Amino acid sequence: MAPFQIQQPKNRELNGGDLVAQSLKNLGVEVAFGLHGGYLDAFLLGAHDCGIKLVDTRHEATAVQAAEGYAKISGKTGVCFVTANSGYCNGLPGLATAFADRSPIFCVTSSPPLQDAETNALQGFHNQVVVAKPITKFAHRVTNVEEIPRIVAYALRAANTGIKGPVLIDFPIDVLFSPPQFDRIAYGAVDVPPVDPPAPNPATLDCLVEAWKGAKRPVVITGTGARGTDEALLKLVETTNTPVFYSNKFSPPIPNDHELRGGPASGLAAMAGKEQADFVLLLAGRTGFLLGGRGGAIIPKTATLAQVDLDGAEIGKTHPINIGIIADAKVFCEAFLTKATNAPFPRNDEWIKKCRSLTTSSLPYEQDPKTQPDGHLHPYHAMSTLMKSLPPDSIIMLDGGEAGQWAAMTAEQANAKHILTPPGYLGFLGNGWGYSLGAAIADPSRLIVNIHGDGSAGFHIQELDTMARFGLKILTVVANNYVWGMSVNGQDLIYEGVTDVRPCVKMSEGCKYEVVAQGFGCEGKKITAYEEIELTVRELAQKTPALINMIVSVKPTTPATLSMVGATTDPNVIVVPYYDSVPRPYYKNAQTNGS
Repeated sequence: MAPFQIQQPKNRELNGGDLVAQSLKNLGVEVAFGLHGGYLDAFLLGAHDCGIKLVDTRHEATAVQAAEGYAKISGKTGVCFVTANSGYCNGLPGLATAFADRSPIFCVTSSPPLQDAETNALQGFHNQVVVAKPITKFAHRVTNVEEIPRIVAYALRAANTGIKGPVLIDFPIDVLFSPPQFDRIAYGAVDVPPVDPPAPNPATLDCLVEAWKGAKRPVVITGTGARGTDEALLKLVETTNTPVFYSNKFSPPIPNDHELRGGPASGLAAMAGKEQADFVLLLAGRTGFLLGGRGGAIIPKTATLAQVDLDGAEIGKTHPINIGIIADAKVFCEAFLTKATNAPFPRNDEWIKKCRSLTTSSLPYEQDPKTQPDGHLHPYHAMSTLMKSLPPDSIIMLDGGEAGQWAAMTAEQANAKHILTPPGYLGFLGNGWGYSLGAAIADPSRLIVNIHGDGSAGFHIQELDTMARFGLKILTVVANNYVWGMSVNGQDLIYEGVTDVRPCVKMSEGCKYEVVAQGFGCEGKKITAYEEIELTVRELAQKTPALINMIVSVKPTTPATLSMVGATTDPNVIVVPYYDSVPRPYYKNAQTNGS
């Protein structure tokens, strides 16, 4: 007996596209993002007929990124579709970011008929499976229409089991359009419940409890993998009296006014050189540049480090660890609580207040003049005013370079539901457009705030059309300073006093982003004064989709840019952007001799 009843379409023959769509629907898929191509018509008709909502974007990269944004907010698999070769190549950036950021994405694509392989057929040049292999968890070409349900089920399980990530299935056009033989259909695990995620070793939990209770200044740092822990995470930090911080990629489900919410983990760098954490639980997050690299400013080198991750290879990857646990974040929290409730954990009120102050205390920029010498708004004050004007429980996307950093510094003032940084590990500007689309479909009740610099805004601004067509509750804010801010400020730090040349950093001062928005059918307004911000935000939040073109100054430079450029006069090193200065052992003499 078939695991699910295949529905016959009206007025046409059942085909492979129907099997793809109905298999996905049976596995819980409700929406798919993509851009039309004739190769995909069989699948698109099947998706429509079985009740899968189709959201068509203006670019394939945005479609994949929308699927990723949908996955991050909904907790479900994001599904996308891209047509053969040309559309597929446009979608590759989305797969690359999803792979780096461990997002469960199911990508449907197609290719020329199998009989036309290696004939220089239209859109048949690249072997799509081979190209996708390095940036997916699983990539496969289906050559038999009856095998579709089995492969779909396998791929969806691969996207969600263990370390999550994207999968890509190539359904050649003849496979999609061909009718199946019912008695030969292979269903595989299309109706099998997901496997249980791994749990921690009880003996290791005992060691963790002992180490935690011995700490005087503990912190928890969560990563994207902690999504879905919700009440379990809240109970864990309350039981252990431990402040919780988050990697910039995804904020945890801790109420904004909770005494144990410490804000973004980057704030811990303010304690460097002072009394830092002596115990760190890194929960479903990876070490690396988002957590201060190997410098020890965020994760102190002297602290006891416990790391929980589904990927054992990530544990201890860049920091020596004391306790490593391979487990699902939610399962870990629940298992830990069974051990932790046996005896009370000590409470350090002074430490809790100090961690909380990282979010609530005024930053040095509060003392800066609100208007800069160039007459434009100070970017910190502009972002701060913006955040305070947003409706509570909004979902905020922080895209851009310096614009994203100013937004990250002030985002805790917004009382948001979630705060995400779409560029992720690749630093991929423009992802915020797709993330916002996906988030708006996943949670249509909330305002999605899509923050960009004028640089990142230009990558996929045409998605304003998608937002308008689907009536999405998205407010886009462009912090416009007419330059690539991180680029020009980084060049200033390295080349000040050396050369006045600042190549490839200027943007057009004549670009009217608010008019662009209006052209795509959205509301749009320009802001040049502080008194306009709150009124405009409140007005446009009710008229979404909408865009605000907010003119800000390029100065000052964000702390993030300053930290990425190791400015020094030491002749023994080479200063490079984004990384620690590079030693100059072999060229030292040549440099000091001026040759």
